[in-house]
Amino acid sequence: MTYCAALRLDEGLVFAADTRTNAGIDNVATFRKLHHWCSAGDRVLVLLTAGNLSITQSVVSLLNEQIEASAATQAPSLMSVPSLYRAARLVGDAVREVRRVDGPALEAGHLGFSASCLLGGQIGTEPPSLFQIYPEGNFIEANEDTAFLQIGEHKYGKPILDRVARPSMGLGEAAKLLLLSFDSTLRSNLSVGMPIDLLIYARDSLDIRHERRIGQDDEYFRYLASAWSNALREAFGKIEEFET
Repeated sequence: MTYCAALRLDEGLVFAADTRTNAGIDNVATFRKLHHWCSAGDRVLVLLTAGNLSITQSVVSLLNEQIEASAATQAPSLMSVPSLYRAARLVGDAVREVRRVDGPALEAGHLGFSASCLLGGQIGTEPPSLFQIYPEGNFIEANEDTAFLQIGEHKYGKPILDRVARPSMGLGEAAKLLLLSFDSTLRSNLSVGMPIDLLIYARDSLDIRHERRIGQDDEYFRYLASAWSNALREAFGKIEEFET
């Protein structure tokens, strides 16, 4: 399975995705689920994918084909649309196209069509935006009231985001929060696994300057997980017991 999450902040955007795929207990592999496109000084787009790997890979491949063909055909692509909204529509259209081609065969095999995406970034002078795209190709946009979006196995990592996430957070603070959300998920769900791909985008930079893959031996992640466990135990111990 998968867990992906992203935060939309006043200072920019933070994205994280695990890399585990699971087609049975004896068929576990590592695949990248964080994809990005960048034209320095013009645009940065980041796509997180969850669901059937063959479907999401087809969606990414279709988006890349559109970029390659756009110079000759002048057809819209992620590198030419004027806004993140239009980019989200392109991703939604790509999901629908893959569903049109592969959906009947998947349904005939009783597999169903499973693909969800998070798309975020910035184009030109517009503010950074973050969208969640559903398997049907429609989408929603994060706003001031909802600072984060999640796809995949999100239930274990959601409580800490609900309590802590806010648009005014700094980028480093938000990255810490997302990693704690992943730590909670990793502890409770074996279908989500490391390494974790983390990307931090600073508002108006129009460039990707901080991307990192965090593995099992990452010193900061191990420190963070240990410190959080100790802090929770300490806080629990300070709360008065239930009277019996």
